[in-house]
Amino acid sequence: MKEILFPEKDRSFAGERGLRTFLRTVHLASMGALFGGHVFDVPAEKLYVALAWTIGSGAAFAILELYCTFHWLFQIRGIMTLAKIALVMLVPVFWDHRVAILLAVIAIGSVGSHAPTGWRYYSILTRNLGSHKKG
Repeated sequence: MKEILFPEKDRSFAGERGLRTFLRTVHLASMGALFGGHVFDVPAEKLYVALAWTIGSGAAFAILELYCTFHWLFQIRGIMTLAKIALVMLVPVFWDHRVAILLAVIAIGSVGSHAPTGWRYYSILTRNLGSHKKG
C-alpha cells in the first residue's frame, strides 16, 4: 500500500500539464467571481454557481495531486491547501467577516503558488524536499 500512496517517483500522465493549467484557470476565475460577489455584497444565492465551480475545480486539483503522490498532503503546498479549505469552511460561521477570510485564502494561495520550490515542496513527514515536476 505504501508504494501506491507514496511512490518513489511521482506519477504523471500525458496531458497532465494541460489539465493543471485548465483547472488552475477555472479555479482562479471562479474564486475571483466568488470573492468579488462577496466584496460587492451580492446575495449569497447568486454566488452558488461560483462557489460550486470553486469547490469542484479545487477538489479536482487536490485529486490530481493525490494521484501523483500522497506526499502532497505533508508538503507545505498541501498543508496550505488544507488551511485554505479550513478557512473557507469558516465563512458560514463568521459571515460578517467573509471578505477578510476569503482575502486570507487568496493570500495563502498566492504565497503558496509563488514561494520558492524548496519551501513549497518541503515535507513535514520526511523533513526534506519532496519531489517536484519541472515545467
